[in-house]
Amino acid sequence: MVKQEIQSCRLTYEDYLQFPDDGKRHEIIEGDHYMTPAPRTKHQRISGNLATAMISFSKQHKLGEVFTAPCDVILSDENVVQPDLLFVSTARAAIVTEDNIQGAPDLIVEILSESSRKKDEVTKRKLYERFGVQEYWIVDPELEIVKIFKRTQHGYGRASELSKETNDVLTTEFLPGFACAVSDIFE
Repeated sequence: MVKQEIQSCRLTYEDYLQFPDDGKRHEIIEGDHYMTPAPRTKHQRISGNLATAMISFSKQHKLGEVFTAPCDVILSDENVVQPDLLFVSTARAAIVTEDNIQGAPDLIVEILSESSRKKDEVTKRKLYERFGVQEYWIVDPELEIVKIFKRTQHGYGRASELSKETNDVLTTEFLPGFACAVSDIFE
């Protein structure tokens, strides 16, 4: 009897381009395919509220660009993600191409859903940390909180956890002067 080695198939960006345009979010993380259904309306409201505030402020102050899903972020050939929101500063505008973002954005926002909680809080957090995303926000619609991770010399440290209940205000060094009440995000 001959022992056969089974090699796992690691997907790449080329494979990603062949995925169907079916209204679902397809991503490749470490060569593995992840698919999540289209977000629910509460998720979309939160995304819209935060995107509106960030886009308006960024444009007014010419700080960079905010993109909303679906927008491909190519971290490597085997790591292609579609964050809910992302920000690329003017200083790093060269990573923005006609088709996608080629490299780590300055800031990424993921809004949790039942089907994405573990992937966003564990898998993507580690991925974004490894590829140099400077700031990562995890928005939790159930708890109405925003967890903010900032990159340090030793990886991500939890910088803060902001809550609607305590009237916290969301700020970031990437948008100097930006202030958005957490309660406004969850309206």
